[in-house]
Amino acid sequence: MQTAGSKSVTPDRNALLLAFAWLVAVVATLGSLYYSQIRHFIPCEMCWYQRIMMYPNAIILGIALWRNDLGVRWYALPLSIIGAGYSIKHLLEQAGYISSACSGPISCSSEYIPQFPIPLQALIAFVLITVSLLLIRPAKR
Repeated sequence: MQTAGSKSVTPDRNALLLAFAWLVAVVATLGSLYYSQIRHFIPCEMCWYQRIMMYPNAIILGIALWRNDLGVRWYALPLSIIGAGYSIKHLLEQAGYISSACSGPISCSSEYIPQFPIPLQALIAFVLITVSLLLIRPAKR
């Protein structure tokens, strides 16, 4: 029972947070595809690890939004947190703080957009998704 002045977490707020997390994941996924398919940036090994963490989130969060499944955060949070870790490692490699153990056709220390590095873009997306999911408060049973 609510009293005057008490606040409850509304389902609308939770739905907006879930929709926001899904939108961020979709934009990040489409952005990475734009960079590789339109701009022809060859993804390095660390880029692939970040994509592996982001792409499923776009699907998982979309299904959860459609089904209004607030329990999705337990499935999506690990992907976002691990993806953020890869982004931080990638940024440290690009900055030269740690050596790159990257193998493949392109070095993980190379930068396509030095003004706004791609791993920083990914990190921002992972953080936005993580914070959104942590703010979701399912109704108490």
